[in-house]
Amino acid sequence: MRTISGTPLAIALGCASLLACQHALAHGFAGKRFFPATLTIDDPFVADELSLPTVSYQKFNASGDEPATRETDFSVDLSKRVTENFGIGFGATYLQLKPQDGDTQRGFDNLAASLKYQFYKNDEREAIASLGLDVDIGGSGSKHVGREAFSTFTPAVFFGKGFGDLPQEMKFLRPLAITGQLGVSIPSSARSTTVNEDGDMTVEQHPNFLQWGLAFEYNLIYLQSNVQDVGLPVPFNRMVAVVELPMSTGLNRGESRTTGTVNPGLIWSGQYVQLAVEAQIPINSRSGHGVGWIAQLHFYLDDIFPNSIGKPLFGK
Repeated sequence: MRTISGTPLAIALGCASLLACQHALAHGFAGKRFFPATLTIDDPFVADELSLPTVSYQKFNASGDEPATRETDFSVDLSKRVTENFGIGFGATYLQLKPQDGDTQRGFDNLAASLKYQFYKNDEREAIASLGLDVDIGGSGSKHVGREAFSTFTPAVFFGKGFGDLPQEMKFLRPLAITGQLGVSIPSSARSTTVNEDGDMTVEQHPNFLQWGLAFEYNLIYLQSNVQDVGLPVPFNRMVAVVELPMSTGLNRGESRTTGTVNPGLIWSGQYVQLAVEAQIPINSRSGHGVGWIAQLHFYLDDIFPNSIGKPLFGK
């Protein structure tokens, strides 16, 4: 993760500086509203896109038998439209765990797959909604980083709403938008039993969790193009200020607490790529220790390759 300040970021910035400052052709639009790809709240739209890489860093306090740990994640996520409104996705995350006074553990977490169907879009109201299913494939990762042996299925609804329909006297609030998600994670196994070398049996419960979150956006691209040209210079005229709130609340089997972070950050969006960085501020001690961060280089494949790999497999 620490390499983000070196060569990868330099390459990303170099690419960004070469891109034309135009609106994306297809990616994440409802009417005049462009919804950027957020980092921790899943997108409400279906698109061809690639996040490579997403890098995050957080510290976690000791919990039970687990020591305090520094965690660095390197992720890649690919989404592909099958039809105009139906898409599939795949993701992989490489973890680096540095426990206090212990050896660093490295390995892949469980692989992820997803389905998403965009069932609603209202251009006039700048509104969009989708249904999806995320699957964490149990046993596909490394035991060294604590991957789960069971799979987890998370059906969810995703939505986005821009406020470009506000009245003229509130025109400087029109660049505001909100996106969100609401789902329930369902483990394939409600509990697991282990027996140690002394023959002692331990039963671990696997609760369901409410996975919910919101992202608040103030889009300077929208401000310049659809409200009033206030003369913002490059690169600020292509930025979106964002605050993401990814949360998880236990629902049963002895778990009822909420964990999550508050993630203020900035997204720069060009015609073909987007660069984003956010702080990650834990809401409580179970959510982390101190301020972490997350950064991403994201490619709009539907705009880069509109006539080949960036178009739906079936349909237009």
